[in-house]
Amino acid sequence: MRRTLLTLTLAAGLLSAQRSENPEIGSLNKPERLEWFRDLGFGMFIHWSVDSQLGVVISHSMAGASDDYNKRFLAELPKTFNPRKFYPQDWAALAKLAGIKYVVFTTKHHSGFAMWDTKTTNFGIMSTPYKHDITREILDAFKAQGILPGIYFSPDDFNWLVQNGKDVQRNIPAVAPANNPGLMKLDLDQVRELMTNYGPIDFVFFDGPAEGLRDLAWKLQPNTVVTRGGIQTPELYVPGVPLPGAWEANFTMGTAWQYQPQNENYKTGGRVIDILVETRAKGGNLLLNIGPKPDGELPIEQEERLREVALWMFVNSECIYATRPWVITNEGNIWFTKKKNEDTLYAIVKQEPRWVRGDWREFVLKSVQATPQTEVSVVGQNGRVLEYRPTVNPRPTYEQKPDGLHVRAMFTHRLQDNSRWPNPIVLKLTNVKPAFAPPKVETSSAVFDKATNTATLEGAITDMGRSASLEVGFQIRSIVGLDASDRSIPWQEAGSTTVTKAGPFTMKAPGLKSDGIYEYRAYVKHPLLTLYGAEKRLSLR
Repeated sequence: MRRTLLTLTLAAGLLSAQRSENPEIGSLNKPERLEWFRDLGFGMFIHWSVDSQLGVVISHSMAGASDDYNKRFLAELPKTFNPRKFYPQDWAALAKLAGIKYVVFTTKHHSGFAMWDTKTTNFGIMSTPYKHDITREILDAFKAQGILPGIYFSPDDFNWLVQNGKDVQRNIPAVAPANNPGLMKLDLDQVRELMTNYGPIDFVFFDGPAEGLRDLAWKLQPNTVVTRGGIQTPELYVPGVPLPGAWEANFTMGTAWQYQPQNENYKTGGRVIDILVETRAKGGNLLLNIGPKPDGELPIEQEERLREVALWMFVNSECIYATRPWVITNEGNIWFTKKKNEDTLYAIVKQEPRWVRGDWREFVLKSVQATPQTEVSVVGQNGRVLEYRPTVNPRPTYEQKPDGLHVRAMFTHRLQDNSRWPNPIVLKLTNVKPAFAPPKVETSSAVFDKATNTATLEGAITDMGRSASLEVGFQIRSIVGLDASDRSIPWQEAGSTTVTKAGPFTMKAPGLKSDGIYEYRAYVKHPLLTLYGAEKRLSLR
């Protein structure tokens, strides 16, 4: 019996680890709903909780804090949380303008503070001076704008840990809901409330162990899409390679998820647009975060960036919605999306160098082949008028040559008073075909030599893509101390070599720490772009 229990425990642990690495295992996400989700392309994340009053990292300040700090966090912060300027209709109207298709709100972050009217705990919004169901108000306001409702839910609950005499920690067995029946019951009761009392919930984001909870969500609402816990959700990075199927990148506007008035460094609006474009070119959705102030208003920096995104999306949203990856993601500074089930391609041109309004530019698209039915236009422009210059004919033209499709176009749209609009211009090409098949690279295994602290990395070229020779190599990075989906540490080169035929290749990565945890990936450099294999983990512990 003891051996059987041990076997079952090990099997359960292995299944949990497999689900963490491959959340699609055991998923009840409906395939047709995942395809529908992929068409949406762009969502809004909202991180907001009681500790926004302190301008502190959401929830995590409790981990490793003194008993006095945590006691005052749990007892005192709810007494002063009163967002008197909270008007979610304004948030929703701005999100609609920015082209947002769905929203995901943090109903409960790791601290355990419930932002809805719950019967499961007194540590929540109904115990504050505000005394209104913020979750209902937000979801109703966004639904009124036609924006689909989603919820974030943390299975971790620091309040429960403190009340039960446990140290506040995450990602260790001692605090996992599966090993704490009282915490699991609390989570199940809370998920049941959220999935029962708020109408259809289209998306659920489980930020922690989803076992049992996601199954309850699907049981109560079979059409819901479980994102984190059901598909891949890279955090603060865009994968180097298009991931198969539906996936979602999660990004902050600055460095923090929740509002922080100090030590914050916001991305430019242009950088946010670039992240959206790259994510869509690789087949994912972007979930862009806002962090409201404790009084309920949006920080002006976040509003400004959303309005810059709004202008770009007002002009170019057709290259974002219902699109899939092209045969390659980009040719230099030109990124591609392809309309689903159509031969319509969008070439999204980053302005490097700046494209001056009224100037002609010529582009050579090596991955694109024209057909007799091909037409070219600039999205948002009619191709007939350049303001104040009636003698100019700005109609785009194209010519197929041996080195690729040559497109000549003029930027004519006056979007700002100084005529110096800095963000991408989008070319639309209908009835086109791929001009070539790109090479394919796979990331294989890794073997670590403790004597030399060196890993031997293995990869393979499975298709040369008609190239006589290719440069191949590996990148590696440490992921020690990062959350499961956080990849904020940059890749480091581990060397490269040249291959002249398909097959395996190896390379050594010296200087690794014997107790480290790393990710690595193979790459191949094609004349047009660098392609990557899947990221794999190398744990040396």
